[in-house]
Amino acid sequence: MPETPRYRTTFFRLLGFLRPYKWGLIVSIVLAVGSQAASILAAYLTGDALAHVIESRDRDELRFLVIAILLVGLARALLMVGRRLISGRQALAVEFDLRNGLYAKLLRLSFGFYDRHQTGQLMSRATVDLQGVRFFLGYGLIFFFQHVLTIVAATAVMLAVNWKLALVAGAITPLLIVLAYRYSTVSHPVLRDVQQKMADMTTVAEENIVGVHVVKSFAQERNEQRKFATRSESVFGRSMDANRQRATYVPVLGFLPLVAQAAVILVGGRMVVRGELGLSDFFFFNILVLMLVMPLRMLGMWIGQAQRATAAGERIFEVLDEPEDVTDAPDARDLPPGPGRVRFEHVAFAYAEGRPVLDGIELELEPGRTVALIGHTGSGKTTLAALVPRFYDVTKGRITVDGVDVRDVKIDSLRREIGVVLQDPFLFSATVHENIAFARPDASREEVERAARLAQAAEFVEELADGYDTMIGERGITLSGGQRQRIAIARALLLEPRVLILDDATASVDATTEAQIRTGLREAMRGRTTIIIAHRLSTLALADELVVLDAGRIAARGTHDELLATSQVYREIHEHGLLEREFAERLEASA
Repeated sequence: MPETPRYRTTFFRLLGFLRPYKWGLIVSIVLAVGSQAASILAAYLTGDALAHVIESRDRDELRFLVIAILLVGLARALLMVGRRLISGRQALAVEFDLRNGLYAKLLRLSFGFYDRHQTGQLMSRATVDLQGVRFFLGYGLIFFFQHVLTIVAATAVMLAVNWKLALVAGAITPLLIVLAYRYSTVSHPVLRDVQQKMADMTTVAEENIVGVHVVKSFAQERNEQRKFATRSESVFGRSMDANRQRATYVPVLGFLPLVAQAAVILVGGRMVVRGELGLSDFFFFNILVLMLVMPLRMLGMWIGQAQRATAAGERIFEVLDEPEDVTDAPDARDLPPGPGRVRFEHVAFAYAEGRPVLDGIELELEPGRTVALIGHTGSGKTTLAALVPRFYDVTKGRITVDGVDVRDVKIDSLRREIGVVLQDPFLFSATVHENIAFARPDASREEVERAARLAQAAEFVEELADGYDTMIGERGITLSGGQRQRIAIARALLLEPRVLILDDATASVDATTEAQIRTGLREAMRGRTTIIIAHRLSTLALADELVVLDAGRIAARGTHDELLATSQVYREIHEHGLLEREFAERLEASA
């Protein structure tokens, strides 16, 4: 059997989102049927019934007919109001479900997914694409059904009135179907490309807004404007292709019903002259044909709408169908209590197949001890630390925390026991208190303040306008780099983890602030297994043991004195650090 085209599969899958609202959909269809029945009844009243009243010259019947037409019109209006209210609620409900499902999926996806995808692309799918799907499922589909019902009902009545004339009116239907199918086929790839190029443009805009300080610092406004204009022109060009298709097919699809109307007037007029058709039936028939013209003319527009929704749906489903690399095993359990012993057993890892970052890592971290990972850039320090809380899963081997493979425990349970301070701290647009309490929203003010004191953040926080209730700007832009880092450290310490990971946590602070943070970290690390990734020699002094990584392997491990005597890699790093510190001291002396 031939494979079903992808866009058809996507279309029917989109319809599945209406399943929870099937009763609303059924009621909408019933109201649409009632509305079309009222339209046909109105056509009869203004056709056969009006002709009869005119022939009888009965004023009472005329008044009754006028009242009947008004009542039918009112009933049709009420039915349309009900249908629009229900379909509007349905549209918003479908959008609500899709948005929440998409956002939940984005939160479940692993770091690897975000390594491969741009933020602007994802935001475009969650906004522009989602709105296109919502509009069609909530409104377009109901209108499409209504128009189909109009065509079916009007055609059935026409066949009952005069089957010969009905065949004349329906003669253009096969050609309409062929053109509509052709339009559907050629428009889909173009509209999908429009959605993709729109996402590319959104990516550029998002990057320039987030990175506006960098753009302005290097006076690159003109270049970035040209880059955006190029992407925007690409969207414009592809949209023009879609517009040309629409300008070609939609007018033709709108013209053919008028041909049918003209044919009905010509053939029907001759039938009236020959006495084969009554004048009242002829007028009634023409009103029915007029009822068909609008649905048939709108056919092209609704096909285009369906194709845009399907193209958007494909991009949304690409995210929803993305495999979740890091997930809970079916029999996953909570991490059992323990002192925080971490073991790396024959660990290997690669971000992409054939490009190993770590290989043959054998390492055990004793509970309560601090180990510093050092090595040249690209040696795998950050990657090794990221494997402990399962930001990524190992390619080979295993990692255990207190004797349990991290892949056998629930991710939430594991990460509640591991505090992480990243090299580039991220803060939310919220208060200082909310940022520190992010991992424990129910934490008391006293607990938050204690964590801030440990991270040496309390002093500057209390000097802010509203203290712990001060709102932090987007990404913490209102704070200095050192202040952001200390808030991030406080956030990790509030969790009271058994394992603490500090990824170059003092890189963004000056020597004085670093000394203050080190004082707090000594207290915070007491009784906890701590992994430090650092380049500054002063930070390495916090560690009980140093582990040297080189090209993804452990090159050496031991104390500072032992490594100076035995490790060439460590000596190079140490000498570079001494030169760096000497240079900094000279700068301070000359300032």
